[in-house]
Amino acid sequence: MDNLDLKKIISHCKEYGFVFSSSEIYDGLSAVYDYGPNGIELKNNLKQYWWKTMVHDNDDIVGIDSSIFMHPKIWHASGHTEAFNDPLVDNKDSKKRYRVDTLIEEHIEKIRKKVKKDIDKAEKRFGPDFDRKKYITTNPRIINYENLINKINSKLSKSLERNDLSSLKKMIDELEIKCPVSGTSNWTEVRQFNLMFSTKIGAISEDSNNLYLRPETAQGIFVNFLNVQKTSRKKIPFGIAQIGKAFRNEIVARQFIFRMREFEQMEMQFFVKPGDEIQWYNHWKNKRMEWHQKLNLKKSEYIFHDHLNLAHYANAACDIQFNFPMGFRELEGIHSRTDFDLIQHQKFSKKKLQYFDPKIDKSYVPFVVETSLGLDRLFLSIICGSLYEEKTDSDTRTVMKFPPFLAPFKVAILPLVKTDELIVNAKKIHKDLQKIFSCQYDEKDSIGKRYRRQDAIGTPYCITIDHNSIKDNMVTVRDRDTMSQERIPVEQICERIKSKLYT
Repeated sequence: MDNLDLKKIISHCKEYGFVFSSSEIYDGLSAVYDYGPNGIELKNNLKQYWWKTMVHDNDDIVGIDSSIFMHPKIWHASGHTEAFNDPLVDNKDSKKRYRVDTLIEEHIEKIRKKVKKDIDKAEKRFGPDFDRKKYITTNPRIINYENLINKINSKLSKSLERNDLSSLKKMIDELEIKCPVSGTSNWTEVRQFNLMFSTKIGAISEDSNNLYLRPETAQGIFVNFLNVQKTSRKKIPFGIAQIGKAFRNEIVARQFIFRMREFEQMEMQFFVKPGDEIQWYNHWKNKRMEWHQKLNLKKSEYIFHDHLNLAHYANAACDIQFNFPMGFRELEGIHSRTDFDLIQHQKFSKKKLQYFDPKIDKSYVPFVVETSLGLDRLFLSIICGSLYEEKTDSDTRTVMKFPPFLAPFKVAILPLVKTDELIVNAKKIHKDLQKIFSCQYDEKDSIGKRYRRQDAIGTPYCITIDHNSIKDNMVTVRDRDTMSQERIPVEQICERIKSKLYT
């Protein structure tokens, strides 16, 4: 992302067909977005990559697609109906509403920025001799900052776990947190806000039954545990993966597509023998971090954030955080959920949700290790990590340096000028390559403008057909990242692009 802020990223996404505000001609709908022609290609590529690496590359994981509408008892069993709330607070001067935990997390991020500033100054002062690790662990100022962050995080987690609203109010007062709009600390008391979206099912409203749009996809996996286990004949340990929509009535959905009311999750629930869950938790924790780092973004942009205080159903939990423009924020969660969910559904449904283990000749309720990744957040992290502004010899170009396998289009076919002869040849090449790669054909504007347009949407390679191409059957291949150009025979295009894309 370099020096680009969130406003520039949003502007770029709209201008180049990645993300649009939903219902924009009617002044939009808050915290709901549509994916444009380039955005949906990138989004689908991310889905396919996750599905391939999670399901196809693992013999012990299968997939499902559960319904958005589920029996209301499911949400009673999971605890969502009674306890799926967020704490909210209003500023009396600005009349703006905020999530209390978000306000406190943003305060923590300000402290982290101070830490980074101090470290950067020290690195500049000491030069090549600077020992970052030693400085962080011995400098009193840095140690005090880190202790303060840990103290705030611990207190926040305990307050949220206990649903202690008065403690949360006391925290924002003690930390002297101010409203970003009014600049004052004139806050109301903290209240609870239910995140469930309710709806009706039935032809006649008087006779209809209350339902909820699912707030998470995990419960669809849990209630299908036995169906999947029996039909797939999987033995424990094994996992069930799913990609699907979820809905939350957020208090304040902000920061572009980072937090929305309608979003997609990519989740995997891994069922294990009781007692083996921590081993598998550590396995998936490390494996998921490796997965993110393979996307060719800077490894320093990812960190683990271990939960100091755990939810009542978990015995271990952490987040993989990415350095978004607004600071490090959760990207993916890894949780050891114990047997809580299956036990609850067993209790409410009155049906056994157990696995018979032939090795020990005994039935038991499995423990669960969860990996949960927000697809929209992943999309935003890829955009942030790939968007660059670079100075060239003549101007500044904006370029999306996507990993080639994720790029919306792998190849762009460009006739040098708009003449019938060149267009016919270019379209023939386009038609042939389309069978193998996702391709774009572009003949509008000068060749320089078209190169810049393809850079801005992240197309790794451009193929230019000129008048000499008709004579010598050669084309020019341009590389997005280096802007270097190479002349190759038409019959070598396919293999050459393949070798570059899948290296």
